Amino acid sequence: MTEFVRLSALGSGELEDWGPMPSADLISGTGQQYGYLWLDDAATGLMIGVWQCSPMTGRMGPWSTNEVMILLEGAVSIDHADGSTLDVAAGEAFFIPKGTVCSWRQEGDLKKFFAIHNDSSGLTSAAPSSLRARKIERTTPFTPADGPDPALLAGPAPSCKEALAFTDLTGQLTAGLWSATPYRRKAVPFARHELMHIIEGSVTLDDGRGRKETFVAGDTCFVPLGASAGWESQEPVTKLFCSLTPSG
Repeated sequence: MTEFVRLSALGSGELEDWGPMPSADLISGTGQQYGYLWLDDAATGLMIGVWQCSPMTGRMGPWSTNEVMILLEGAVSIDHADGSTLDVAAGEAFFIPKGTVCSWRQEGDLKKFFAIHNDSSGLTSAAPSSLRARKIERTTPFTPADGPDPALLAGPAPSCKEALAFTDLTGQLTAGLWSATPYRRKAVPFARHELMHIIEGSVTLDDGRGRKETFVAGDTCFVPLGASAGWESQEPVTKLFCSLTPSG
């Protein structure tokens, strides 16, 4: 993939049949899966896609990847080994760090956008029992953040702030909230993969070659590493983000 893309929930007829989940991984249900991948980058271990699944309860065990999710339809309960539970409803975003001992429980059909990072570093948490699935809360306090390179701006510099929710053990994958006052930045190649879900406001991305697309609150887009993308917002924008910046 070499350009930014709008993510769509897609209908059942448009999704690929990914088959049922392995029975050995289930306590109940069949976990019939359908999905679509916009990115499957072996070099960085990042996958971006949409996943739909029938009712099921998974077995308790360590989560094998870092995963950031936006729940589009349905609801899920993440049960932890210590007895605590995280309940997530449609419209909410959450993440599960690699190594979190938990099980996935959904009573109805479910659909989600996901960013999965298959971390091959071998790093493990120094406190694995403290790992939890957590929501990316829109009420999290923001702190000042660096803005875009002034040399790339066409107009006044914006005021930016962020609320970082998750950073993986390698420091490459981050997720949270980010907001900025209106600004315009010319199209340049992205130095990272970034999934963006617009929460407030609107933004127009352009590839510097004539393609422009506007994303409003509720829209989700993905800008892959190396893709050319400019930014123009005429109102304050708040977005949920999940980005992976390769080390080295």
